[in-house]
Amino acid sequence: MSGSNVNLPPGFRFYPTEEELVVHFLHRKATLLPCHPDVIPDLDLYAYDPWQLDGKALAEGKQWYFYSRRTQNRITENGYWKAIGFEEPVLTNTNIRVGMKKYLGFYVGEAPAGMKTSWIMEEYRLLSSDSCSSSMRRSSKTKTHPKIDHSKWVICKVYERSSDEDGDGAELSCLDEVFLSLDDLDEISLPN
Repeated sequence: MSGSNVNLPPGFRFYPTEEELVVHFLHRKATLLPCHPDVIPDLDLYAYDPWQLDGKALAEGKQWYFYSRRTQNRITENGYWKAIGFEEPVLTNTNIRVGMKKYLGFYVGEAPAGMKTSWIMEEYRLLSSDSCSSSMRRSSKTKTHPKIDHSKWVICKVYERSSDEDGDGAELSCLDEVFLSLDDLDEISLPN
């Protein structure tokens, strides 16, 4: 695992479920409870373009994880993150809603005329303290922390979606997509 300064045992892999991201990591971060191992770093996402995350965020394969402060300003030096689709609930295996997930796509250039890239972010947030499930309230010890603002922190998972996920079989990087978008696609032949 690159990008982390933690001493983890050999063979450690970080493949959390959405429930684990929200309940074990994000909820503990928001309620100031310790999380062991403490592997996910805090990062001001909007200071970096997605291709600059390597070495700054927790990397597992071609996915990067980090905590960030929730903000409406999602502008980086070379582009911006824009919400795509609707927020989806994050459910436990017993169908209790514990958080929300939002998908964002990265666009190069200035809003709103930027060029879409293949970079995707899944941003996970906790429910407001009024609507938290009773199981989350019990673990947060609300008697000692009566007014915790769960909305300050999010946990982000960033990755570059391959073109295979779109079903066309060709793999293009972010820069390939920018280059191809400058030309008429009918005049370009891609290798098979």
